[in-house]
Amino acid sequence: MAVTVEAVQAALKGLIDPNTQIDYVTGKCVKNLRVEGEDISLEIVLGYPAKSQFDAIRKTVIATLRDIPEVKNVSVTVSTQVVAHAVQRGVKLLPGVKNIIAVASGKGGVGKSTTAVNLALALAAEGAQVGMLDADIYGPSQPMMLGITGRPESIEENTIEPMEGHGLQASSIGFLIDADAPMVWRGPMVTSALEQLLRQTRWRDLDYLIVDMPPGTGDIQLTLAQKVPVTGAVIVTTPQDIALLDARKGLKMFEKVGVPIIGIIENMSTYVCPSCGHEEHIFGTGGGDKMCQEYGVDFLGALPLNLSIREQADAGLPTVVADPDSPISNIYKAIARQVAIRVAKLSKDMSSKFPSIVIQNT
Repeated sequence: MAVTVEAVQAALKGLIDPNTQIDYVTGKCVKNLRVEGEDISLEIVLGYPAKSQFDAIRKTVIATLRDIPEVKNVSVTVSTQVVAHAVQRGVKLLPGVKNIIAVASGKGGVGKSTTAVNLALALAAEGAQVGMLDADIYGPSQPMMLGITGRPESIEENTIEPMEGHGLQASSIGFLIDADAPMVWRGPMVTSALEQLLRQTRWRDLDYLIVDMPPGTGDIQLTLAQKVPVTGAVIVTTPQDIALLDARKGLKMFEKVGVPIIGIIENMSTYVCPSCGHEEHIFGTGGGDKMCQEYGVDFLGALPLNLSIREQADAGLPTVVADPDSPISNIYKAIARQVAIRVAKLSKDMSSKFPSIVIQNT
């Protein structure tokens, strides 16, 4: 009896994507399915970067399809296709960038910038094209964390080329000023400078641009949230009550301007003594998860308080590149996949599908 397409689809419908918890048929990941006699070929196209998962997914699909009677040969390829998603109404999109993810916190000192750079590097490690915009004009830290020195080039008038570090395209006011120069600018100058960095940097075919937002929820942060075409926001907090209080303000700010909340990351969640292995919740426990339940948003993951994270970032080699196979790097990569999966579920940008309408006097 010949193998049927229906039998193959039924088998695939029983296979659950370990990252999305949705089967590949329902998730519309199955492409170019061909059944020719006893041979099957197909593509699994994921909407999120997961290069580290490709081989395991491919083997699972092949093993499942080979269990179908009469099947002899199975050919499966696994790939990623990231698409652009909608942003706030009335905000101009950015050429060369599919999705912008703002990483924010209600207050400073919660490890937002370190989390942002490791999140960006984790997305890149999973196969995405990623950029980093350092939006903290007063205290730019990404040049140091990415180990980038020097000044950006300007090939075309009124544009700058992104600097590069560890495979990321990056732009920061820190590339344009001396490291010890204070930024004594008022709010309008800061927002203008950020818009220039954002729109005059020649980003090249980015799947994701990670924006390391300045801490707080004042006029500057609100203006940035209104003017930057953000696909979604990630809130970084610690379990400490005062940090959670301010994180709630950050969450509400993005809701106010119509930016979807992708989820919450709890940083410095626990400390494990390297000498004796004793675990201590220095800043409290369960705060991030409780906040997610309170506001109906996703808990993306928890990161430990660990000396190596700080040391590696200060040395210009963040954890994901300094120790890519470590347990902490694997946490960053798991969080990055969850961020990308939730972005993939958002409404797609359809602006390119509509024709331009020009009214002329005749």
